[in-house]
Amino acid sequence: MGESVGRLADLEAFVAVVEHGSLTAAARALGRSLQAVSRSLAALERDLGVELVRRTTRRSSPTAPGLAYYRRVRAALSDLDDARREAAEGHAEATGVLRVGASSLFGPGQVVPALAAFLERHPRLEADLQINDRFVDLIAAGLDVAIRIGSLSDSTLRARRIAALRQVYFAAPGYLARAGRPERPDDLARHACLVWTGYRRGASWPFRVEGKDERVQVGGRLRTTSLTAAIEGAARGLGIGAATLWQVRAHLDRGALELVLTDFEPPPVPVHALWPASRTPPARTRLFVEFLAERFRAEPP
Repeated sequence: MGESVGRLADLEAFVAVVEHGSLTAAARALGRSLQAVSRSLAALERDLGVELVRRTTRRSSPTAPGLAYYRRVRAALSDLDDARREAAEGHAEATGVLRVGASSLFGPGQVVPALAAFLERHPRLEADLQINDRFVDLIAAGLDVAIRIGSLSDSTLRARRIAALRQVYFAAPGYLARAGRPERPDDLARHACLVWTGYRRGASWPFRVEGKDERVQVGGRLRTTSLTAAIEGAARGLGIGAATLWQVRAHLDRGALELVLTDFEPPPVPVHALWPASRTPPARTRLFVEFLAERFRAEPP
């Protein structure tokens, strides 16, 4: 037990040095002597066999191995703090700051309403939502959980499927009256289609034809980097568009768009909540993932 407590003190000293920039500042923040912090750091480096912090007379900064180690250790210490808090309270409760990552498409329209409802349920919780369309390193970004759309390939993350997005095709009633309604995916060769170039297969649309996955090349007079712009173009009668159902539901409800080719829709796109596999997720993460799964099960996006 004494050895474990000592090792924890060494880790806390190392994290404090990295975060405060010097051994003196770390000692002050921890309420320990400068000599004690120096001994802890030296003991940790000796055990690991690598220099974690480069010291100068004015400042201490992490080495490359030290920075990587810091990210892991900081997350582990955060988990310990959460565990202490939960044990003291006698039950799991969402407290602290929930750091969530989401895309610019799904985040504002789906994650923000869910976060609002979750924060209302847990008044001791705060949220930090990071909007980013790149796949970021969750630990490096300090995220508790990330919401990702599409297939998963990163085996270093834990994941739970929380929703599935229906992929649909649509056009304005005026366009369909003028150009006719496509009956099969091949008919799109004779139609104007709005191509979202932000999608890596923008001009190649997926379909399910007689039980098999197929792709159809499409084209039209409007190509755009914005899916929102492509949907608006379809609503203005410029051609047929492609998106997930939740993104065009408001247009469908008011009659600005109609669905086409519904018998040939491809499989739904999965939505997952992900968190680092190396960490035991704190209560706020577990509760939020469960909340999202229940919310999207009751009201699919």
